[in-house]
Amino acid sequence: MRSSNPVFARSAEFNGQQTGYADPSTWGTGGPTTTQPTARMTIDSVVQKSAISIGLVIVVAFATWVMTPTVSQETAGTIMLLAMLGAGAAFILSLVNSFKKVISPALVLAFAAVEGVALGAISKYFDAAFGDGIVMNAVLGTFAAFVGTLAAYKFLNIQVSDKFRKFTIAAMFGMVGLGLMSLVLNMFGIQMGFFGFGTLGLLFSIVGLVLGVFMLILDFDFVEKGIAAGLPEGESWRAAFGLTVSLVWIYTNLLRILAIFSQD
Repeated sequence: MRSSNPVFARSAEFNGQQTGYADPSTWGTGGPTTTQPTARMTIDSVVQKSAISIGLVIVVAFATWVMTPTVSQETAGTIMLLAMLGAGAAFILSLVNSFKKVISPALVLAFAAVEGVALGAISKYFDAAFGDGIVMNAVLGTFAAFVGTLAAYKFLNIQVSDKFRKFTIAAMFGMVGLGLMSLVLNMFGIQMGFFGFGTLGLLFSIVGLVLGVFMLILDFDFVEKGIAAGLPEGESWRAAFGLTVSLVWIYTNLLRILAIFSQD
């Protein structure tokens, strides 16, 4: 059972790479042993770790909103700079967490904290620029997407194939690549429109929203199969990280979609 998702592919247990059984130092003698059984990942452990990670994003985002100055012509640049710094740090930590073989709770929480800074600054800017409860609508829409996707996965018995995994991951990296290219070109005064508020920006955001739902499906599949495979409890942090990334992805794309429609 091997995953092509970079977030989950580093889990040796999930990919059937059980270790230690061929090591003579792990062989028993048949006598009494004091070794305690390893705790396993459960629904409860995933929910708890996810609540901590997502809760930290929300708390830091709220703190960033409150502590930053009111958005004005003079402060808008500072707030957007803070958002870019937070997003850049979150991107680096997301790569580290995705490709780290042994998941680190500290790095997952560090990612959640800097992501909260980015979301708090971005949300405050969008609220000032577009108003009309756009941030709350995006939050409610993200929650609805999560519940709807979970219900569809559970009750429609959605099966995740290797082709679906590969397509979703390839599309995700493609969007990230386009975003980075757009950012670099923007520094040289070349506007590609992927993150603008025109037709291309709307299409890019809709594709991103759909992709975020696909990413949630991969997250649910990892949790379900990971529990069935008896993964160690520490892998609950990997599941929490994946869910946090997917929900943030959905929120940011939904926020831009609402902003674009609010212009009409």
